Amino acid sequence: MSFASATKQELTRIDSPCCCRRAELSALVRMNGTVQIGNGRIGLEFTTENNAIARRTYSLIKELYQVQPEVFVRKKVRLKKNNTYAVRLSKEAEEILRDLRILGEGMKRISGIDPGLTAEECCVRSYLRGAFLAGGSVNNPDSGSYHLEIVSTYQDHSEELCSLMNRYHLHAKWIERKKGFVVYLKEGDKIGEFLNIIGAHHTLFRFEDVRILKDMRNSVNRLVNCETANLNKTIQAAMRQVENIRLIDREIGLDQLPDRLREVAETRLSHPEISLTELGQMLPGRKVSKSAINHRLRKLEEIAQKLRVGSTDHTL
Repeated sequence: MSFASATKQELTRIDSPCCCRRAELSALVRMNGTVQIGNGRIGLEFTTENNAIARRTYSLIKELYQVQPEVFVRKKVRLKKNNTYAVRLSKEAEEILRDLRILGEGMKRISGIDPGLTAEECCVRSYLRGAFLAGGSVNNPDSGSYHLEIVSTYQDHSEELCSLMNRYHLHAKWIERKKGFVVYLKEGDKIGEFLNIIGAHHTLFRFEDVRILKDMRNSVNRLVNCETANLNKTIQAAMRQVENIRLIDREIGLDQLPDRLREVAETRLSHPEISLTELGQMLPGRKVSKSAINHRLRKLEEIAQKLRVGSTDHTL
């Protein structure tokens, strides 16, 4: 079972008050329902490929309106796709569509999301839960990126869905695609907050466990990369210093250097792998600071550079 399917499976088991059920059912029907008009009558068919969502929709209709919807299972043969589950209403469809604030005066569709459906905080959460069940998906947190989206047919509905989500400062955005409009979240922490809002608590724990582990792994990798880069720089600098000192020794001899430079040169030749701090601690006599060691090594580099260009001025 995919991560998105597991999330929806958990959401279909949530029990909620009557007003919240109406908000959730309104989102489900608006996004996955089809209105059928024929012989002067209105019918409604809700379709989904998820049997748990079909059962949830059936139960909500039965509990809220005391009617018995018909249920059909259509098997897809082409490309061995999943079954499609249909929940169908005939006589009571018009009354239910009007109560769910989907159908308005005459046969006109009510645009956006009716404020009466989301007047209470609990109903906002339930509407978002229904919207995710109907058209939502979320990436597995083990994958390379975080992404949650909800696909809707109408722009006005997507805009208001985005506004509902942003009541919780989720930074939701929407975009138009070929098959509709998509409201999406890209930030891992905001996706976690959304899962908490709609009641997917077990899924949220799994999501956060993976996210924390990934963040820790990334932090360790960054530290290792930083340490490796610093180590490489230290090694390269030490090799350059040793090369300079050997050049000076060949050309004029280390005994011609002032004591403070000669001590550093001889110690660096004996210990090419140690850091500047350790080098300062190994000099005879008192300890020398890292900055002082660095200054002396720069002096040695200047002398070596003059020797390379053939200068006769080797002022020490």
